[in-house]
Amino acid sequence: MSIYNVLLVLSVIVAILLVLMVLFTGKADAMSGGGGSIRTNFKGKAGFDDYMSRATFILGALFISLMFLLNFLASSK
Repeated sequence: MSIYNVLLVLSVIVAILLVLMVLFTGKADAMSGGGGSIRTNFKGKAGFDDYMSRATFILGALFISLMFLLNFLASSK
């Protein structure tokens, strides 16, 4: 199994996780233009939504990085 195939399988897994994360954290008021900043409660601790938002951002960045890497590997063959 080549590195390309391993990265391809990994990118499919990340894509599925990203879709599930977005569907899980989706809210009805997402189009209301709420602030994109990280919120904390009055004690200063980050809430569940903050962790989910950060995880979604990390999965998105990982997905984009994998796609660029796969594109580079495919174009070099």
